[in-house]
Amino acid sequence: MAVTDEAITKIKDMIISGELSAGERLPPEKELSEKLGLSRSSLREAVKALEIIRVLDVRRGDGTYVTSLEPQLLNEAMTFIVDLHQDKSILEIFEVRRILEPAAAAIAASRIGPEQIAALHATLESVDTDTSVEALVEHDLIFHSLITAAADNAYMASVLDALSSSTVRARIWRGLTQEKAVDRTLAEHTAIIEALERGDAELVKALVTVHISGVEHWLRQAL
Repeated sequence: MAVTDEAITKIKDMIISGELSAGERLPPEKELSEKLGLSRSSLREAVKALEIIRVLDVRRGDGTYVTSLEPQLLNEAMTFIVDLHQDKSILEIFEVRRILEPAAAAIAASRIGPEQIAALHATLESVDTDTSVEALVEHDLIFHSLITAAADNAYMASVLDALSSSTVRARIWRGLTQEKAVDRTLAEHTAIIEALERGDAELVKALVTVHISGVEHWLRQAL
């Protein structure tokens, strides 16, 4: 189990056991990390993940609280968990992306223009290793959309944009729980742009295949 996943599980167990109640404030970060036997960075990432799925409420300057845990508040969280851990169709979506996106990128290598290359560089420069996971995923969506658009096939672009948007929450969860996911994504995007600039269709195809397969492999392990 990844360290962040372990941290999430430990906090969840504290809530389920009643050690932490609805509306209760979590102990200070240092105290809680020592209690759970976790590093403060792992605890911080776990809190961030649980905030996204509405289990925790981080109040700047005040502290971190368990939410009310009312059904309507957690409806969004339950949908998130079901999507990732019960609905195996997400894996099928990644399989289709792994087949179609490298093909689209290979076509784009022979059709992409200077303005489109510049747009790819611009979106890459808008993020760095300190960027939030949500902002990184937004960049990832734009990045893949730009490449698909460069293939100049409206039907393929429509299909791939729909598939890509269906995997957003899985990509956010990966960014939160997989070590060095941000660094890896940026490095892979850089290599893809360089291959597109050279017009190397086969290399682009291989790089995009590896890029998408990385998320798919993580998801298979998570499920």
